[in-house]
Amino acid sequence: MEKIHKVAMFCIGRAVMFGAFAIGLVMLSFSFDLVLAFSAGALMTLIMSELLILKAYTLARQNPRKTEVWMHLNPNARPVGRSGAKVFIAILKDIYLRFAVLSLQVGCGFFAFSMVLRVVRAIT
Repeated sequence: MEKIHKVAMFCIGRAVMFGAFAIGLVMLSFSFDLVLAFSAGALMTLIMSELLILKAYTLARQNPRKTEVWMHLNPNARPVGRSGAKVFIAILKDIYLRFAVLSLQVGCGFFAFSMVLRVVRAIT
């Protein structure tokens, strides 16, 4: 099961990293206004968090053999039977939710920082 966990962390982490890269590029394009940049980053990161939560909860209806993680596993490391598929889905769900929590925390941090910048802008 540790092999499944490592491969799932790699595959899902890579997808989240590309999403974070896209969010970073949008924030960079708004760098002329830091409040706008962090507000946009907060909104997009919170949307990414919601998408990860939705993905985690729709895994129960997905065939494990059609996932990227399954394709990256060696044939001898793949789980067998219904109980193996349930464990596989549980591991994927856990990792999706971990990344969702992380992106939620980052999004809330972006939002808080944008609020601080708004207050500083209003005071000066």
